[in-house]
Amino acid sequence: MLFLTDPDITPITNLINTWIHIGQALVGSVGALAFIFAFIWKITAVESKSALAAKQWIQRIVVGTIGVEVASSLVSILTSSVPTR
Repeated sequence: MLFLTDPDITPITNLINTWIHIGQALVGSVGALAFIFAFIWKITAVESKSALAAKQWIQRIVVGTIGVEVASSLVSILTSSVPTR
């Protein structure tokens, strides 16, 4: 008689968590670099229109970074809600 058991999803969960950490590291480092450039652009801008554009880019970078953190939290919640056995 053959008994079917639930598959072990630990490797898939570990793979998802690894990719989440890689994505967070990439977004964090690229976001920090973009933030520095936008901040320098805002400080050195001669025209007020250019400074306003730099300020808008800084806001987009901050919102994008927060969005990635929220998305990774949601994925973490979803993967932890799946029963392992």
